[in-house]
Amino acid sequence: MEFFVYILYSVTADKYYVGHTENIERRLSEHNNNKTRYTSTLAKDWEVKYAKSYFTRTEAMKAERTIKSKKSRKYIEWLIG
Repeated sequence: MEFFVYILYSVTADKYYVGHTENIERRLSEHNNNKTRYTSTLAKDWEVKYAKSYFTRTEAMKAERTIKSKKSRKYIEWLIG
């Protein structure tokens, strides 16, 4: 099984969201259909801007924490490229 770290962006909210999942399509649908706590209050136009696969959930969670620990929009935009 593959796990992914993903970065979403909403034009309406002008915000990024970083997370991890094993199914990006399902997770994107959840973000856009009020099935998540944080993103449901902001917008419904989330789109995937970045995704990287990992072999284990542990690796994906570690990568997610690394991105979030930077607390930097510039870092996220650099990562997206």
